[in-house]
Amino acid sequence: MSNENAARDAMEFDVVVVGAGPAGLSAAIRLKQIDPQITVCVVEKGGEVGAHILSGCVMEPQAMAELLPEADIGAIQGSAPAGDDRFMFLTEARSFKLPTPPQMNNHGNYVVSLGNVVRFLGTKAEALGVEIYPGFAAAEALIEQGRVAGVATGDVGVGKDGKPTAQFQRGMELRATYTVFAEGCRGNLGKQLIARYGLNRGADPQTYGLGVKELWEVPAAKHQPGLVMHSVGWPLDTKTYGGSFLYHLGDNLMAYGFVVGLDYENPFLSPFEEMQRFKTHRAIRPFFEGAKRISYGARALNEGGFQSIPQLVFPGGVLVGCEAGFLNVPKIKGTHTAMKSGMLAAEAIAEALAGDKPATLDRFPEKIRASWLWPELQAVRNIRPGFAKFGLWGGLMNAALETYITRGKSPWTLRNRADNTALHPAARCTPVIYPKPDGTLTFDRPSSVFISNTNHEENQPAHLVLRDPAKAISVNWAEYRSPETRYCPAGVYEIIGADEGVPKLQINAQNCVHCKTCDIKDPTQNIDWMVPEGAGGPNYPGGM
Repeated sequence: MSNENAARDAMEFDVVVVGAGPAGLSAAIRLKQIDPQITVCVVEKGGEVGAHILSGCVMEPQAMAELLPEADIGAIQGSAPAGDDRFMFLTEARSFKLPTPPQMNNHGNYVVSLGNVVRFLGTKAEALGVEIYPGFAAAEALIEQGRVAGVATGDVGVGKDGKPTAQFQRGMELRATYTVFAEGCRGNLGKQLIARYGLNRGADPQTYGLGVKELWEVPAAKHQPGLVMHSVGWPLDTKTYGGSFLYHLGDNLMAYGFVVGLDYENPFLSPFEEMQRFKTHRAIRPFFEGAKRISYGARALNEGGFQSIPQLVFPGGVLVGCEAGFLNVPKIKGTHTAMKSGMLAAEAIAEALAGDKPATLDRFPEKIRASWLWPELQAVRNIRPGFAKFGLWGGLMNAALETYITRGKSPWTLRNRADNTALHPAARCTPVIYPKPDGTLTFDRPSSVFISNTNHEENQPAHLVLRDPAKAISVNWAEYRSPETRYCPAGVYEIIGADEGVPKLQINAQNCVHCKTCDIKDPTQNIDWMVPEGAGGPNYPGGM
């Protein structure tokens, strides 16, 4: 048996990138374009590049055209030029087509399989000499004398009891002059670095939404490549932010999803159940008739926008993409901004490597502010918090004001508050009764997790940790009736023994689809999401 205290093997690079998403791979590619001699390593917790990215988004081509001018997004498997734009308002019985907001005009954009987009970027990166290591989770930031010096991958073969098994292998140190953190929304290392270096100074708390998504195969006769439809209204009440998206990709595929802002108040609300219920609307059901559900996933999304962007640099490293919160919420797009941020980080790092190697990459935020990314996010900064402040109707009026009157130049900035502070005690709220799934149009959590191909090595410590186990009952159950059992879209959290008067929280960590919602929404921030063994989690195969 290997020694758990043995020194880790180490590899040296100029730059280590954590996360093989659009931001991380764009940074790696740009570094190699600038100087082929720069050594670059990308570490990815998914079993392959794209394994943790479920297909279906609308992508602006601008950043891709800047990074790879010869690339044809439309030629990537599953892509289709965006066509018919629809923006709908739903009541329980009716639907109304609204004018499409300018930010949601998708002329010139593409409906894509984001998983296949990052696979495409991965092949481009490897062709330039980037070393990509999928299936290895970056579990620790290496910090020496206050400076990030790379990352260490997690040990494998550790049993549930925390002791090494016969399969134990020590993690690897990936050491670098600079480290790019591109883990995506609510990254495990990113949240630690934000706290350690006080990167939220001067910024509002980040806010989030939970996006629950399904991928469907539709009959060829009903397939409308390039269809882009969004909705607001039913089934959510007017105080809860959220809505649906429905995109027709290529290859007879349809991506459907529902987003609920995690600043919702009612602890009995279930984003998963709202997502299922939405499909039963008489205006929506026809899209699913004759279709087959083939995959499922969920992910938290940054919604804080401009005023919640943290400081981006710290000694030895940078935050890029959704790690830094660069999603454009009114557009419902973040791929182009993630890619651009990665490219600008690469340019700042290349300049530092060619110069005197300052401890902090101050040129990166300067480049961000001088790019098209900064004014794009600044102009829409008041739209999402307007819904939090004024509700649905006031939020729509505020969005119209910001879009058509002040054109993003209002002399005020609306503020964000942390999502975990929004829940009301259960005693003040009305329970929500959801219809039972029919197994054809609507589904339960276990069958959904099954088609996400989620898998974790069962004999490993749980990657979902309660900082104070007693709070699961004394706070979450007693005050809020355990909202984690409803906001988790994978059935990870379960209360047992309540009927006998001895409630206990059971954590089914093997079900986790890595959405990070529990890490965000828990009222006392008592749940800590950490990376499991590499390659654990969902697995969305190529072509989907």
